[in-house]
Amino acid sequence: MKTSLISALAAATLLTAGAALGSEAPAAAATGLGGDPELGKEKAGQICQACHGLDGNGVPGQPIWPKLAGQHPEYIYKQLMNFKNNERYNVMMSPMAMPLTEDEVRNLAAYYSSLEQSGGTAEAELVELGEKIYRAGNPVTGVPACTGCHGPAGSGSNLAKFPRVSGQFSEYVAQTLHLFQSHERANDPNGMMRGVAANMTDQEIQAVSAYIEGLSQ
Repeated sequence: MKTSLISALAAATLLTAGAALGSEAPAAAATGLGGDPELGKEKAGQICQACHGLDGNGVPGQPIWPKLAGQHPEYIYKQLMNFKNNERYNVMMSPMAMPLTEDEVRNLAAYYSSLEQSGGTAEAELVELGEKIYRAGNPVTGVPACTGCHGPAGSGSNLAKFPRVSGQFSEYVAQTLHLFQSHERANDPNGMMRGVAANMTDQEIQAVSAYIEGLSQ
């Protein structure tokens, strides 16, 4: 059973996040990227919507492709440029990103960051462990808390290029953590995410991924 965490479990989270990270909401975040959202929408309709949806909330039945709606523009820009420059590889994304001009990347970042994310739900039986890992990590095995970079409500930070994770598909989050764990993905600054994932168990990855999907802002 999946449930939203916005009322019962995340009330305190949202109050804290409002003070700590409220200014980092993607749509209002200050950015020097520029970009034209309308041109970004046009390009998204040509090459992105099959996997991410034109509204940026993904496609039903394909949760391995992330939601981009409401994501920080600086983060979207970085990831697309990493794909374009072969600093991050994915069999689907790399060929899509390589032909993009830098202006097109800026436009796509402006477009998707301006959209509203649909949010998500968490598997109730995984919430307790997921919340523990998200908020406190696992000191015994050296797993740090996720809140340190992504914030108590999963808001992330535009300027620091820490992604918004709240409401993201749990399948995508788990897949990403496994890729960092195996070093198949290695475009994290200073190996930060590889270090986080290195000591996580499969159970911890599954639980924290489910918890993250249920976080709401």
